[in-house]
Amino acid sequence: MAFVIFLIPCFVISTDIAFSCQNADDFVGASAPGDIIIGGLFAVHSEMLHPEEDPIKPVIQNCAGFEIQVFLQTLAMIHAIETINNSTLLSGVTLGYEIYDTCAEVTKAMASALRFLSKFNSSEDAVEFKCNYSDYIPRVKAVTGASYSEVSMAVSRLLALQLIPQVSPASSAEILSDKIRFPSFFRTIPSDFHQTRAMTRLIYESGWNWIGVIATDDDNGRFALESFGVQAMANNVCIAFKEMLPAYLSDSTFHTKVDHAIEKIVKETRVNVIVVFMRQFHVLKLFKKAIEKNVKKVWIASDNWSAAFKISTIPNIRQLGTVVGFGFKSGDISSFQEFLRNLHEKPTENNKFLHEYIMLLSVCAYLEYHDFQTCIANQSQDDLLENAGSKPQIWRDDFLNANIEQGFIHSTILAVYAIAHAIKGRCKDRDCKDPSAFTPWELLEELKKVVVIDDDKEVKFDPNGDMSTSYDVLLWKENDGHVEITTMAEYDAEKGGFIFEDEEKKKDFLALKKVQSTCSQHCRPGQVKKVTESPHTCCYECIYCPENHYSNQTDMDYCYRCNNKTYWAPVNSTTCYRKTIYFLAWTDWFAIFLLLLSAFGVVVVLSICIIFTKNLDTPVVKASGGLIVCYIILFSHFLIFLSTVFFIDVPTDFKCKTRQALFGISFTLCISCILIKSLKILLAFSFDPKLQNFLKCMYKPIPAVVTCTGIQVIICTFWLIFRTPFVNQNFSIPKAIILECNEGSIVAFGIMLAYIAALAFICFIFAFKGRKLPENYNEAKFITFGMLIYFIAWIVFIPVYATTFGKYLPAVEIIVVLISNYGILCCTFLPKCYIIIYKQETNTKSAFLKMVYTYSSKSAGSVAVSQASLDSKSSSLRATVTDSCKTENDSVNGNCHFQVPGQPLIKGKVLPKNAARTMIRKRVSSI
Repeated sequence: MAFVIFLIPCFVISTDIAFSCQNADDFVGASAPGDIIIGGLFAVHSEMLHPEEDPIKPVIQNCAGFEIQVFLQTLAMIHAIETINNSTLLSGVTLGYEIYDTCAEVTKAMASALRFLSKFNSSEDAVEFKCNYSDYIPRVKAVTGASYSEVSMAVSRLLALQLIPQVSPASSAEILSDKIRFPSFFRTIPSDFHQTRAMTRLIYESGWNWIGVIATDDDNGRFALESFGVQAMANNVCIAFKEMLPAYLSDSTFHTKVDHAIEKIVKETRVNVIVVFMRQFHVLKLFKKAIEKNVKKVWIASDNWSAAFKISTIPNIRQLGTVVGFGFKSGDISSFQEFLRNLHEKPTENNKFLHEYIMLLSVCAYLEYHDFQTCIANQSQDDLLENAGSKPQIWRDDFLNANIEQGFIHSTILAVYAIAHAIKGRCKDRDCKDPSAFTPWELLEELKKVVVIDDDKEVKFDPNGDMSTSYDVLLWKENDGHVEITTMAEYDAEKGGFIFEDEEKKKDFLALKKVQSTCSQHCRPGQVKKVTESPHTCCYECIYCPENHYSNQTDMDYCYRCNNKTYWAPVNSTTCYRKTIYFLAWTDWFAIFLLLLSAFGVVVVLSICIIFTKNLDTPVVKASGGLIVCYIILFSHFLIFLSTVFFIDVPTDFKCKTRQALFGISFTLCISCILIKSLKILLAFSFDPKLQNFLKCMYKPIPAVVTCTGIQVIICTFWLIFRTPFVNQNFSIPKAIILECNEGSIVAFGIMLAYIAALAFICFIFAFKGRKLPENYNEAKFITFGMLIYFIAWIVFIPVYATTFGKYLPAVEIIVVLISNYGILCCTFLPKCYIIIYKQETNTKSAFLKMVYTYSSKSAGSVAVSQASLDSKSSSLRATVTDSCKTENDSVNGNCHFQVPGQPLIKGKVLPKNAARTMIRKRVSSI
């Protein structure tokens, strides 16, 4: 192999000069006569040679670099025309062709277009200037080509002068879809819009967002780059660098810019994916240099070179990494392959391309495949002329078939058939053997309506002149030491998705994700991108989502906010969590404890009720106001204990409304009854006449209890009607929702409690007045203690309730209710129960009367002492008795006379014993 490579430069000059153009007929590359002539424009050679002499003259220059793939396209056009002529598609009408080599340059392509525009059957090949070309008959009726978009743009502007239809099988630039600028242009492939969208879709699904782009510096490269940039931006893909290479190999700066592009690729270590919009000979030069520099990347190939066999066979191509490309969807080309097998039988007189290929075969026939390819591309004209006669002609049947790029061949054949169907439609009612039977612009109108059957599918041009077929996603895979171009998937241009034939090919597609090509590491769910100072949005830092925010996808630009009322999220969260709903549940240990206390209170109330019922006729029960009053008070305590149940479990509107009203009214009824008892006790044991009269006016038991309780009922009614309590969701705790009762109106709640407190205070004053009752009947003292417990509990409750929040807030109110209720209940009834159970000897009528008599006697004796004597005694002044019961009669009459020094004589009367007994009976009866 090394020897062969050494031999090649011996007979290879840097360029391959095609046959010179001496006259207009020499300019034609291949031709055949026919009733209707179709023109063809193909870049059979990769470059046009430019003269070095000065001054430069306007001479059509020679070309170099024979392109096998484009040569095959010219053969595909010839094969399609011959097939149509041999079929019944155009009965009686034959198609001819004139195919020109554009040499991949606009200048030579426009020279060919001028010949297309020249008048038919004119010996001078002159283009007439006319204001109206409606009746003008040019040399050709339609044109197939060109190979490159930049050439097609220039040619199409010339052909549009006479509206000659141009159907390209390879020019994909998106701008050519503009029917205002290119009204006569059609193509049998999709526009670059679909290709660039497919590329960005592939890049996006592979997880890449930091890529490089290399394109040719011509119209096609610039428009492709612009379209790709728009699509990349829409898919959040950033272009790290863009390198533009000269469009022509003859450019003196070409190799320098290739070196610069390779340096850029090597320098950008984070860029592992390169998109390449270039012609095949550009890619060939680029890859050879990349192999030298040991560059290994993922290369995204455009349709120009994705199926290029001569590139895939470069030595050491495997070192470049992975090549993924997009090629035009192919059809059945078996008849063309058969055509190639018989190609050596074809005459070469009117096909200079075929003649040149045969000469190349003769010179390079004995070389290995890749060297054979290189030899064909680089062989000089002089070597061809010198060696062609001395070398035996050897036909390599496999070479042309191996170099077929099926997408281009299929689209070329499809272009010819589209023109043929348009001609058929135009020739239905006229004799098309006459070249003037129809004009190109009439054929153009017919071409817009053409429907071609391709692989049992109907295909036609859309309003933009494009055939929106799908793409084949091609993967270059290594197999037995060489690279094969395989179809990995199909891209549906309409739906914008990939279709896989089997799981194996899908695995190949997913394997691309293993390659990392990002400016920054992907931000995981729970993180968000923070753009750095870089102008690219793909360069960022990953920061955690703050509290109550989340991100559930990779590389999110912002965090979603949780609904703070019902959801929460910690820092770096990937989702929102539903807040826990808290309330004082039945199963809560504290609630169970409070319920047990309430239940115990109910048991105590029932026990007291049973004890009092069994001792109904005892003095203690009678002295407590009687069984009815006791039952009412005990029933009030029962309701208060019961009201605590409404503070527990899930709050409802019914519970919120019931619990405060039930507690307020029950407590008011209890305090009202105790207030009446306090008045009764004070009335029974008070000896002050003024106080007696006041107490008698106040002591109306039933009206007093009804009035006091009724006022509370009115307060609660107004509260429930106008500002009723309701269920409220408290969101003050970040991770929880506390279900609680909103009291509706704190003012109404305060008025209810203040009213109870006012009644309790009055009750406390009355009970305090009677606190010095006899030890065995000291109910007022216990009522005083009960009221003190109530006040202490509620005074402590107010600040605690105001500063407490959470599910245990109802428990605070339950506690204060239980404390105040237990305090009043125990102070009111437990001493009596103690006497009934353990001091039965004092719970008799005689013992009770004796106790009351003793207390009343002391109280009556103290009343006989004048206020003056009490004042003088308190002033430590010694009083003398001037006349104290001197006679027995006075004493018997109960008259005593006391005199204090400096004061007038005070007379008093001693109560007789029977009068004292009468007073006792009245007091007892009043109690």
